[in-house]
Amino acid sequence: VQLVESGGGLVQPGGSLRLSCAASGIIFSTYHMDWYRQGPGKQRELVASITSDGSTNYPDSVKGRFTISRDNDKNTVYLQMNNLKPEDTAVYYCNARKHILDYWGQGTQVTVSS
Repeated sequence: VQLVESGGGLVQPGGSLRLSCAASGIIFSTYHMDWYRQGPGKQRELVASITSDGSTNYPDSVKGRFTISRDNDKNTVYLQMNNLKPEDTAVYYCNARKHILDYWGQGTQVTVSS
């Protein structure tokens, strides 16, 4: 099983990025997909979830700014991040889970700075 994140980088405050997570080795459409992040000196936190049937959920900290979506034909989950703030700086991780199965990507760095 592989989850490969991409799309991170350096962006100015107020800017946008779209992260991608390409999955292989799983029946992607049957998995619940999450995006997490871990900022410097902080615990890992959930920032977006999408179920196998497409229902989404966000914490208040990113609601209205981040959008999670999935393309089951491409085995890929996306995280569109708008109006980025310096506090969004973190390593962003993709997670796939189903029952007791739980897989993580290696992470992609997002830095929001002027």
